[in-house]
Amino acid sequence: MSTVVVARLGGTLAIASDSLVTFGETRLPPGYEANSKIFEVAGTFVGCVGSTAHFPVLRQALAALPKDELQLHSRDAIFDTFTRLHPKLKERFFMNTKEHDSDPYESSQFSILLANRHGIFGVESYREVFEFERFWAIGSGRRFALGAMHAVYERARSAREVAEAGVLAGCEFDTSSAAPVRLHTLKAKV
Repeated sequence: MSTVVVARLGGTLAIASDSLVTFGETRLPPGYEANSKIFEVAGTFVGCVGSTAHFPVLRQALAALPKDELQLHSRDAIFDTFTRLHPKLKERFFMNTKEHDSDPYESSQFSILLANRHGIFGVESYREVFEFERFWAIGSGRRFALGAMHAVYERARSAREVAEAGVLAGCEFDTSSAAPVRLHTLKAKV
C-alpha cells in the first residue's frame, strides 16, 4: 500500500509520502512509474492510499467541482464537499460503493489526508472527517510512521522534520513503502 503522513508544528504544515507503487507482489520503484501519492487542488495538498485508480479519479473529480462546491477549509466544509462528490464518483467513475454487507453507509473506498493553510485533515471511506492538531498517518506503514512521529514531535524543529521521520520509518519497516520521500510544506493560517 503506502505511507502518507501529515504534521503540524508551530506555523507550518507538512504532508509527505513514500514513492513506491505495487501491483500485488510486483514493485514499481521510482524511475519506473511517474505516480505521485500527493497532488494539489485549490491550494490543498491531497495525499491518498489504496488502489492506484484512486489517484486520477480523485484528482479529476475534485478539480471538476465548481469552486463553490470545492470547500476544504474546515471539517464541516470538507464533509459537505465529499458528500457532494460521492454521487459523482459513482456516476462518472463507476466507483463500487460496497465494502461489506454490514456497511452502515455507502463507501467512497479511499483514505486521504489533506493539508492546507487551514489545517491538517483526514477523510475516510464513509466520508468521516478528522482534524488533526499534531500529526497523523495512513496506509500500510501507518503504525511505523505514527510511532516515529510521536518519538520526534516534542524535539522536532519543524513539521517537515516530523513528517519526514514518519515516512522514513514507514519506508524502513513496511514492505509496501519505499523512498524517496515526497514532501510538501506550507504555512498555516494565523
